[in-house]
Amino acid sequence: MLMTYDEALEYIHGTHKFGKKLGLHNIRLLLEMMGDPQKNLRFVHITGTNGKGSASAFIGSILSEAGYRTGIYTSPYIQRFTERIRIGSREISRSELAEITSFVKSKAEKMVSMGENHPTEFEIITAAALEYYYRKKCDIVVLEVGLGGRFDSTNVIGVPEIAVITAIGMDHSERLGDTLADIAYEKAGIIKSGGDALVYGQCAEVEQVIKNACTQRKASFFRTDTKDIKPDRFGIDGQVFSYKEFEGLEISLLGRHQTCNAALSVDAALLLRKKGYDISEADIRRGLAKAKWPGRVEVLSKEPVFIIDGAHNPEAAAALRQTLDEYFPGKPRTLIMGVAADKNYQTMMKTLLPGAKKLIAVTTLTDRALPAAHLAEYAKCYCNDVRISDTIEGAIRLSMEKAETHEIICAFGSLYYIGAVRDHFGL
Repeated sequence: MLMTYDEALEYIHGTHKFGKKLGLHNIRLLLEMMGDPQKNLRFVHITGTNGKGSASAFIGSILSEAGYRTGIYTSPYIQRFTERIRIGSREISRSELAEITSFVKSKAEKMVSMGENHPTEFEIITAAALEYYYRKKCDIVVLEVGLGGRFDSTNVIGVPEIAVITAIGMDHSERLGDTLADIAYEKAGIIKSGGDALVYGQCAEVEQVIKNACTQRKASFFRTDTKDIKPDRFGIDGQVFSYKEFEGLEISLLGRHQTCNAALSVDAALLLRKKGYDISEADIRRGLAKAKWPGRVEVLSKEPVFIIDGAHNPEAAAALRQTLDEYFPGKPRTLIMGVAADKNYQTMMKTLLPGAKKLIAVTTLTDRALPAAHLAEYAKCYCNDVRISDTIEGAIRLSMEKAETHEIICAFGSLYYIGAVRDHFGL
């Protein structure tokens, strides 16, 4: 029986009870029963700790500008589930998601009848996305890893056009390992035999792990050197920089770290061009300029300035702090913070709270949320004015009701509540 959209979401989220199992057996069997749609698609496969969503947005936009029907698969979503499965800027429709989920569900039920494990939530979503891109005859798919790389469900694909690895830091260590080298090893798992790997400039320890993986698999190693980036100007509406032979590149995403993600994407486009993709300099420029990625140093209001950012680990918090210091030096700041309990919120606070005028603690909208009261108690070590709000909307009102005209308000800590902030602003 064909599902409705609401029934499809209920089924998808209901599979959360089957846990998060790293491994490829389930997804391989599920896709095999679906006819292996992934075998008829080409991919740019992207992993990393920070920046993989931004890189996906930049690369996807460049490919779309070059005229390719480009699938873009990302996670998590900010406001609508359908954001995760797009072709260019167009999200999968509710009716298409319902129809494809019904199809995937029938195959999952058959697996269970055969004595196999039920696919996990992420396996169901990944299978649905690959089926959608196959049905829509996508020329190429920008495929973002969910967690890690080696055993992530997206790694069921064959050799991608490029395996892209963005900045690697300490996150999900309970699943990926306790050291940067361990995490890099898991991320490098997306590099396939004979393929091409493009890597954002990393520390020597991380780069060596990735180089070793390339050597073992006879894959080619390419590196984006961020020292080649030359900043020109930046402001609340975007920034301009030069990279290699490309002068005056424009992006709307804010923060020095986004110029690094953009440079990585330029290198990805140049590698694709060498493989025969028809990508012009104009396509690269337009693609970078048009790329949007909500929830990453995104300005929702200018009077006062209200920013949201999904920073949820120490490295992302450091990038956010640098951006706030560079873009708004000397201006008072009110911070709204909500985090998952399994995140390193102590280090994030140590980075972002010193010098803040006020902190408003909230509880995020997930079952892993750290209670706002616990967050507020710890925050008192770094900020003299700490408040608690029972709701996201209440935190927004509290932050703005007595805000000075030149004050900066920034909500951060988790992608799982900033969608509600966007909703409040009517976006």
